[in-house]
Amino acid sequence: MAKLYFRYGAMNSGKSTLLLQTAHNYEENNMKIIIVKPMVDTKGNNKVVSRIGVERKVDLLLDKEDNLYEIVKEKYSDVNCVLVDEAQFLDKEQVDNCMDIVVNLNIPVICYGLRTDFQTKAFPGSARLLAIAHSLEEMKTICPCGSKAIFVGRYTNGEFTTSGDQVAIDGENEVTYKSMCAKCYGKEKMKLLRR
Repeated sequence: MAKLYFRYGAMNSGKSTLLLQTAHNYEENNMKIIIVKPMVDTKGNNKVVSRIGVERKVDLLLDKEDNLYEIVKEKYSDVNCVLVDEAQFLDKEQVDNCMDIVVNLNIPVICYGLRTDFQTKAFPGSARLLAIAHSLEEMKTICPCGSKAIFVGRYTNGEFTTSGDQVAIDGENEVTYKSMCAKCYGKEKMKLLRR
């Protein structure tokens, strides 16, 4: 029986790298996959880009209005697996589309993404995946202090910030991110409050 998987972690936990490795493993066994990425993620344009330099063109850039279930049913019903990068950017209905693919088409869907944003709030796609996925897998990375990172700190022009739109792509408009443990994130937030 197919399942819906959510593999989540802070930035630099290897999510995109693992997605590309999973795609390779399926294809090495002569199985078909499709790689899906929400269009809102402009980093890499139409590619999944790993921080270690591995990249691959996606098969489907998903727009906000797109029904992933209908697209897979009509164009990709012969695939053995659907892989979704940056799944935090899916909306609730698109996550439900993923479950429909699993239940109605018996195709596994493996989603990779962040759990929370730079304000430690859940992304809509991540919240829905945490609620309904058959399998949850935390991918781990470390904070600069060496502890386990669970949050993502946003820096604009090199300054830590907790304000702004939920979505700002890493490397665009002077925005960068850093994976952080709760303690280091809290310290940065306290410094901001003292200003």
